[in-house]
Amino acid sequence: MQYNTQRDQLAMPEYGRSIQKMVDMAVKMEDRAERQQCANTIVKIMSGILPSTTNKADDEHRLWNHLARIAHYKLDIDYPVDIIPQEEAQAHPAPIPYPAKDIKRRHYGHLVEQALEYVMTLEDEETRLFFTENIANQMKQNLYIWNRDSMDNALVAQDIERYSNGKLHLDLDNFTFEPVGESPLQRADGNKKRKRRK
Repeated sequence: MQYNTQRDQLAMPEYGRSIQKMVDMAVKMEDRAERQQCANTIVKIMSGILPSTTNKADDEHRLWNHLARIAHYKLDIDYPVDIIPQEEAQAHPAPIPYPAKDIKRRHYGHLVEQALEYVMTLEDEETRLFFTENIANQMKQNLYIWNRDSMDNALVAQDIERYSNGKLHLDLDNFTFEPVGESPLQRADGNKKRKRRK
């Protein structure tokens, strides 16, 4: 008995070993007309294996390119569509560079730092306070996710001052944090329920 692990690796496993065998047989056929007819039949069978899309032209283009790939680009026939060259089809995309940003406190994340930098540029005191309080709520939510033991209102206020080099201030005597551990939608839903009870 021969196991699949002992056999040649399939070019496209989603079509199965039977299709691979058919394609291998078509590659070895000497008569070009017979080879073409065999390829047409294989593509029809392949179309029944993979689900089709709404665009038939795309389906046909995809199937013929898959046939060329299964045949390791050795099947000499008249393809009815443009076949993607082997080098292009097998090329790996270039790695996406990961943004290496220096984050002072990772539990808050880069967006919080960016937001505080933006708030420092605002001139209107009322707008600055509005944004500072919203960022403070987000910072407390981040602390809740990161480490609930370190979740402290005074720590958030201190970190805002540290981040902004003392330019932004959170007055804890006149500010109440929103409940943590709830999404904005959950908070809105909770507010509606509380209003209904009244």
